[in-house]
Amino acid sequence: MDNKKSSVERLSQSLDIKVNKKKSLPTFKTKEVVCLLIVTVVIGLVMGGLVTYNVAFKGEKIDDELQEFIENYDYVVDNYYGDVDKTELIDSAIAGMLNSLDNNSAYVGGSDSSFSIYLEGNYKGTGIQVTLDDENNIVIYSVFDGTPASKAGLKSGDIIVRLNDKDTSGMSLEDFSNLVKKQKDYFTITYKRNGKENTVKLKSDTVELKSVTSKMLERDNKKIGYIRLTIFANNSDEQFAKALDNLENKDIDGLIIDLRGNSGGHLTTAENIISMFLDSSHPIYQIKSKDGQKKYYSTGKETKKYKIAVLIDSSSASASEVVTSALSEQYGATVVGENSYGKGTVQELQTLPDGEQYKLTTKSWLTSQGKVIDKKGIEPDYAIKLNNEYLEDPTDENDNQLQKALEVIFK
Repeated sequence: MDNKKSSVERLSQSLDIKVNKKKSLPTFKTKEVVCLLIVTVVIGLVMGGLVTYNVAFKGEKIDDELQEFIENYDYVVDNYYGDVDKTELIDSAIAGMLNSLDNNSAYVGGSDSSFSIYLEGNYKGTGIQVTLDDENNIVIYSVFDGTPASKAGLKSGDIIVRLNDKDTSGMSLEDFSNLVKKQKDYFTITYKRNGKENTVKLKSDTVELKSVTSKMLERDNKKIGYIRLTIFANNSDEQFAKALDNLENKDIDGLIIDLRGNSGGHLTTAENIISMFLDSSHPIYQIKSKDGQKKYYSTGKETKKYKIAVLIDSSSASASEVVTSALSEQYGATVVGENSYGKGTVQELQTLPDGEQYKLTTKSWLTSQGKVIDKKGIEPDYAIKLNNEYLEDPTDENDNQLQKALEVIFK
């Protein structure tokens, strides 16, 4: 089923504020929703007919709509000419329900999908991302630093031709991924680079995905810290805190936070990052739900003093917009770049008994001052489109948005 498959490309386009249930900051508990009711009823049918058409469900008669679903489910199972995978049938039904809602409620696949792996921030593997080229060869798309793959010398563009003695030609990405997961000890990968075949030995290890990069920019004898955040993963706030501490220890005079291309992630990660700059007297966003509207505050102990500029573009969404709006409204940060995406809704991640996952829109969020950004986005203080020079030669000097951010910090 196509809508159950996820990829790096789909993840990069996701616009979801995720609830991180491992952390103690405010989380959002999911209300009863129709899809869970349906899952409960159908699982009862599959496991032994715990619910029948005319029996009350929790003391109440089953809704006509739910009754219709059950009758058609039974008809499909009993009359389809081939074998029916009942679990697959239910997963497909849930995916169909989600597709009838808003664009952000969707089936996302299993907990080992790229979607979940990226939001978790680490996984068990070799540290490579793969894709298919025009000839259906499995090609390495990228290699994460410090991983078994990078230590073995694998590079982007290498064509994987064999795993152990198994030919990978014509193999799907899913089949290749499953084959790698089955390897419990060392295994070999044979790859082709510049027409020459090479073989390396690998072993899966815990791979931490790096979502934060940082550096020092100097101008007119002043030090400006720069932090780029590519996704709000489960461990991005920890990486961000380390980068910020390292820069602050060098006595920075200002900071640029680059959220361009960042489509969102965990809401609690966004909260933690905002709290590094604002004390607890500052509201940072508001949540609107069926239960009403509530303000959420920073948990920080102090408010920083140096100037901050935030870089955004049309792909900066959800959690990126939470951070941008909070720092703009409560800290006085300057926003540079292009109008942000405008995703003012909150999705919660649910896991089904078979391990498959879906996300459901349950709430909307407003900025700390109560402004609606959904389908509107955040308008930058300085609207600047990235120039062609940077696209052709991506250097700091050619990055006109970055240069404008440096300029405003020195005002």
